Amino acid sequence: MSVLRPQGQLPELNTATVLLVGTEDALLQQLADSMLKEDCASMLKVHLAQSLPLPSNVNRPRIDLIVFVVNLHSKYSLQNVEESLRHVDATFFLGKVCFLATGAGRDSHCSIHRNTVLRLAQTYRSPLLFCDLEVEGLRATMAQRLVRMLQICAGHVPGVSALNLLSLMRCSENPFQEDL
Repeated sequence: MSVLRPQGQLPELNTATVLLVGTEDALLQQLADSMLKEDCASMLKVHLAQSLPLPSNVNRPRIDLIVFVVNLHSKYSLQNVEESLRHVDATFFLGKVCFLATGAGRDSHCSIHRNTVLRLAQTYRSPLLFCDLEVEGLRATMAQRLVRMLQICAGHVPGVSALNLLSLMRCSENPFQEDL
């Protein structure tokens, strides 16, 4: 088992790479396609994985952002993300990880309460985004937001770092429990 490290590979010139981790293959592929359609000055690379660790024998590029996708309709999805988090180096949590909860639009069908995912994001001090990926318009908006985050995490936006982005995305109305 290998731990995924942010500085494991050298960066490629003008390239930004995101890793989408989740159990919903079709939704991840649709999100990846939407991200690749976005207008971006950098060359985007989107990799999909059902879980971590990634195979160690594969030559892969440096990963600039990891997005853990949790489907609120599947307890297996949350369990998979929690198990995958063990294979991520702690330095990734300095602004290069975010959680994306999908399926929140249909509260009556949710197997996982929103607060469970919120606590997970707070534990890892990472941003949590909500989006119903099954709705194309919402998926396109989320793809645009993720591409912008990816550009920042890859260092392609002058004057803003991944750590700056992390502090900007913290919600002032809902501070972390330890901060109270």
